Parts: sequence; structure tokens; C-alpha cells
Amino acid sequence: MAHPHGPTGQPTPSHGHDREIESLEEFDAVVHRGSLVGHRLQSLDLTGRTFALLTHDTTGAVFLGCHMEAEAAAKVRADGALVFPPVPDVPFNPYRGLLYSPDELFAGLRAEGYDATPDALTYEWFRRTRADGDIFASMLRSVHDDAISDALDELLAGTPVVGVMGGHAMARGSDAYAGAARLGRSLARQGLTVATGGGPGAMEAANLGAYTAPHPDDVLDEALEILAKAPSFTPSVTDWARAAFDVRDRWPRGGDSIGIPTWFYGHEPPNPFPGHIAKYFANATREDGLLARCTAGVIFLPGAAGTVQEIFDNTTPNYYESRGEPTPMVLVDQAHWTERLPAWPLLQALAAERPMAARIALVDSVDDAPAALRALAAAPPIV
Repeated sequence: MAHPHGPTGQPTPSHGHDREIESLEEFDAVVHRGSLVGHRLQSLDLTGRTFALLTHDTTGAVFLGCHMEAEAAAKVRADGALVFPPVPDVPFNPYRGLLYSPDELFAGLRAEGYDATPDALTYEWFRRTRADGDIFASMLRSVHDDAISDALDELLAGTPVVGVMGGHAMARGSDAYAGAARLGRSLARQGLTVATGGGPGAMEAANLGAYTAPHPDDVLDEALEILAKAPSFTPSVTDWARAAFDVRDRWPRGGDSIGIPTWFYGHEPPNPFPGHIAKYFANATREDGLLARCTAGVIFLPGAAGTVQEIFDNTTPNYYESRGEPTPMVLVDQAHWTERLPAWPLLQALAAERPMAARIALVDSVDDAPAALRALAAAPPIV
């Protein structure tokens, strides 16, 4: 397909993600085609690609946090490329092109404990800078979160995603935790990508279930026994996280899922079971982005204020149909959502006589949630 031409007469790449170069393999492929004009290069070590940079046109390119030899950096600037150099002395990469992995966030856990991990060090940086009014730190947080959203969109494009929401206090070893894990396993086996808030408790359980989905059923039972030895991330995140990595080490080939946590709740570490972790500084961006990407619906397990907020954050676009046809919403535990925290009556009242009325359900057992989700997805919305 022919590309339009820019003001220099050079061909410019098409719009969107096909302009982005996030690996050296992609860089080499673009160079082989002949032009770096207008591309966006994210977080690459290009010190071994100096000859390519010196001999290819980089007009209109943007280099985000790329390492380059001095002569290559001078040449691309002379071409008119924008160069945002790597940021020193911060424990995270604001220009990253890919989501985090559990191994990346928890690097050093085995040898030195959680406080030495990139996840903990990044939270400490956030805690120090979020209240000091430093516009540079604020800019770095914003750039990072936008890069995370971009990477998340690329990963999930065209993928049916189901959200599982629930509280962080759900303890390993409890019946509720085991039920949430079975739920995650069931959804993953249906071909859905499980997405959670990425933290402990119900979130971890659903990610764990998805992780064990490719294995026989008894693997989940064994994993639950291992994890029960460290029931909570308090008082020791180190012991809690090491137990999760014991599970991952025993069964290294797990199923994929998504965790979308935040450093805003710094006391709450991410769980190690998602294959990809989209961790944000801004909790509002994280919350909205998590729910917006749940294209196959959301299941709400018992939780407190955060889960209630998520119910009605998801209700609003369904009510106004601002994202198109309403997506399914399944609330689990009748007593919890009608008596302890009566969100269900309010949700019913909002949905009355609107298309979303056919897309909400309340079930008593977590084991009933997958079937309820399938029924809602198949039901035509009320017109």
C-alpha cells in the first residue's frame, strides 16, 4: 500500500500503532524497508544500531527514552527528529513501550526482600514526589501512564476481556478466595481474557485461576495450599509474594491474564499471577481504563468502597450507552449486595426501562457467575 508523502517529499508511515517501534526486531524490519521517517521509537537500546541511524532518514521521528551513541543522537537531531533522552535517577522508565511482567516488578525479591524491588522503589519515589508540586515529577508520571495505556490497548486489541472486581482483604486459604480462583479459571477456559485490579485478595485469586487454567484441576488445589501458608500481604509483603513465586516456579507455564494495579495504593502490592501488569500512578486513569477495556462484561465479587465505586463507574457508560451497547454486569452474593452494601437495588432502579436492564444480574454463588455472564451476553438489550 502506498504511503502519503510528507513535506520533505519522503514517504511517511501510516497513522497509529504501526508507526511505533518497541523492539530491536521491529527497528531492524523498518530499517530493512528503508525509512525511519515519522516513526516513534520507545525505550530502545540503539547503541548497537549507530550505522543504521547514521545512514537512514529519521525526519519527523520521535525517540522516547532511547540510548544512542553521541554521534547518532546528533545526526537524528540534525534530521529534525525529536529526542527525549532517558531520565536518570528514577526507578522506572516513563517511556516504556510494553507492560510490566511480574518478574520485572518483583526483581530482587528472593535475595533482598520486597523493599528492594522495582515495585517498592517506585512507590517510594511516588510517595516522595506526589505532594511536592514538582512539575517534572508530575510530567514523568503522566508520560508513564500514557505509555502504559498505549501498551495495554495494543495488547488487548480485538480480545474479549472480562473484568473480575473484588476486595483486597479476601484472604488466601478462605472459601471465598478459592471460589474467586475457580471463577478466574472457568472464565479463562471459556476463551476470555481475565482482567482484574491486579492487587491481592479477590483480584489475585481471579488471576491465579486464569494462571492455572491450562493445567488439570488439581493444580489449583495444590496452589491454594501453597498460598495459604502466607494468607495476607500484611504484615509481610515479602513472604506473601514469595509464596506466589513458589507457585509460579512449580508450574512455570501458566495461562495469561491482565492485572491493572496502581501505586496510588502503595500499601497494596501487585499480585504476581497476571502475565501482563499495567501499573499506573493515577488511580482515576487506572479505574476508568480497567472498566472501559472489559468488553465482555464485569463480575463484581463482594468488596467494600472500591468495589462499590467500580460498580457505578461501570454503570454510568452502560446507562448512557456512551460506549455502545451495554455490557454485562454480574454481582455475586445476594446478601452482600442487598443487605450489607445494598448496591443491587440502586442498580436495578437505574436500569429500569433502559437497554442495560437486560444486562445485569445478581447471583448468590460465585460458581453461578460464568453461566450468568453467558446468558446476559446472549440476551438482546431492552429497547
